[in-house]
Amino acid sequence: MQLLLLGFVCTLMLLIPHASPVRFLYMNPPSHNFTSTTKTPSSSSSAHHGSRNPSLALLHRDVVTGVKHPSRRHAVLDLVARDKARAEYLARRLSLSLPEEEAEDLGSEVVSGLNDGSGEYYVRVGVGSPPTEQYLVIDSGSDVIWVQCRPCEQCFAQPDPVFDPSASSSFSAVSCDSTICRNLLPAGSGSCGDAGSCRYEVSYGDGSYTGGVLALETLTFGGGAAVRGVAIGCGHRNHGLFVGAAGLLGLGWGPMSIVGQLGAAAGGAFSYCLGTRDPGSSSSSNAGSLVLGRTEAVPEGAVWVPLVRNPQAPSFYYVGLAGIGVGDQRLPLQEALFRLADDGAGGVVMDTGTAVTRLPGDAYAALRDAFANAVAGLPRAPPVSLFDTCYDLSAYTSVRVPTVSFYFEEGAALTLPARNLLVEVDGGVYCLAFAPSSSGMSILGNIQQQGIQITVDSANGFVGFGPNTC
Repeated sequence: MQLLLLGFVCTLMLLIPHASPVRFLYMNPPSHNFTSTTKTPSSSSSAHHGSRNPSLALLHRDVVTGVKHPSRRHAVLDLVARDKARAEYLARRLSLSLPEEEAEDLGSEVVSGLNDGSGEYYVRVGVGSPPTEQYLVIDSGSDVIWVQCRPCEQCFAQPDPVFDPSASSSFSAVSCDSTICRNLLPAGSGSCGDAGSCRYEVSYGDGSYTGGVLALETLTFGGGAAVRGVAIGCGHRNHGLFVGAAGLLGLGWGPMSIVGQLGAAAGGAFSYCLGTRDPGSSSSSNAGSLVLGRTEAVPEGAVWVPLVRNPQAPSFYYVGLAGIGVGDQRLPLQEALFRLADDGAGGVVMDTGTAVTRLPGDAYAALRDAFANAVAGLPRAPPVSLFDTCYDLSAYTSVRVPTVSFYFEEGAALTLPARNLLVEVDGGVYCLAFAPSSSGMSILGNIQQQGIQITVDSANGFVGFGPNTC
């Protein structure tokens, strides 16, 4: 049986003049039918339920930096440029087969960032003792945790004071012969420095990089929950477009990510909700949330899709996509288009740092054509950069558009409404927020994830889509 998260047909309501975010209304209220042939994580995995569950706010980069774009079009073009760098970075990591180095429930609010290399969403974390508050990019495709550190041999500008390890009573350098340092070796980034300290180095696809010493430090999350002895990179040489951030919080599927390091304290799980974002707006009203741990990570009624492990890219969270639908019609696509090959090629990665979903060329063409046929009466607009399917809806107060469904292996389906399909790129001009992949890898981007409570249970190998929007 299929799981239906949202209805098949929705109405896109456009407000004229376009001075406020677009509201999406349904012609028929969607019913939530939760049935699936997939099994759910075992009850033993829920042993870490607790009363304390601090939550972190997820904030968009524009909220943190206060960036002001000349127009919505400029904001979207900036996003597309960052997105291109991110997609190329993921493809390069896979092609080189070089994955990055690898209590209590914890949480934080999520903020989205929109710069090349800087990721899309930020959290506020206290580093050291006493804690120095820092904005960190969240990245579900990376394991490493790092912050810029004094003394800076080379540092990029950040709004908060750069972390000074000499002022922290809990800072402890890691030796190069330790097990923690050896965990960095698969990425080719663990080495010995002065006085036997463990040095790390991470490079990103857009030319950004960070390097310094590995240390054990205390991190303080939302609500004042402190975690001691977290291995972080203390970056003395850093370069790139990490606008508004001081570093990165890795959420990947490896031992060096914050989820991997928390281990049993987090139950190997985290959940997040990416707030619906209006490009070009600096409003924080749609902040999302990030929860590290199992109290909020196993919502009752969530439907679970098996995760797929890629030995060539062990930090990435792959899902088994079997097909795509437009409206109530499943497209005639071969499942092999989305399958992860034995050599690590292909497959579908869920990524918080990529905005626009990438699909194999044939799958994208079928999706685009089916969507265009369903709204054939709407006036077309010229392509905008990455987006080749755009419509001028400036003269409309409402239009009907079809939904798009992702069909997963073992019978579950995720059906998306218009807010997860269309991006306003100019006054009244909307574009389909999908693109063809330039590599064999497909990416499920954050535009398609916004507003849905998503749980990653790496301990049991499942990703859950919650029954409620957020």
